[in-house]
Amino acid sequence: MADTPGSGPASRPDYPQTVLRTWIDRLDKVGIWTGKLFAWLIIPMVGALVYEVIVRYFFEAPTMWAYDMTFMLYGTHFMLGAAFTLQKGAHIRTDFFYRLWSQRTQAVVDLSIYLICYFPGVGFFLFVSTEYALKSWEQSERIVTSPWLPIVYPFKTVIPLTAALLLVQGVSEVLKCIEAIKRGRWA
Repeated sequence: MADTPGSGPASRPDYPQTVLRTWIDRLDKVGIWTGKLFAWLIIPMVGALVYEVIVRYFFEAPTMWAYDMTFMLYGTHFMLGAAFTLQKGAHIRTDFFYRLWSQRTQAVVDLSIYLICYFPGVGFFLFVSTEYALKSWEQSERIVTSPWLPIVYPFKTVIPLTAALLLVQGVSEVLKCIEAIKRGRWA
């Protein structure tokens, strides 16, 4: 297994369980647990799609709700999986230069990007999306472009929840960078 951010197991014998590693493991558990939990949203989404296809094409009785449900479930599935994806190191990275750098340099660059871009961006995302979701709850907002007018405020609550999960995982990634800078390689 290649040593990349987030790829090394915490149980490697050459990486003793330090206070820093303990916090990394605890924060990673949040991303892993929520990622695995929210992955199950794929089942009702596929179920709604299959149901719609069957009733539409075999019984000529299309539903009003299937498109909206799959749209909301897919958005929720995608958003709530972001922290898990970050924890697994699976977001897109341009490796043209990055792969040529030492692991310590990679960690310094990653740490700088987290502090300069990631946290301000995700923090702003959390602030704005929280207001957006609260306003939706206050108005008992519904999707007016849909004939069955489904409620949308739980779906909009996913946005600040995603930002909060990304902040938690971001702290873990920063701690991993600090550990890699100290040790000269990724754990």
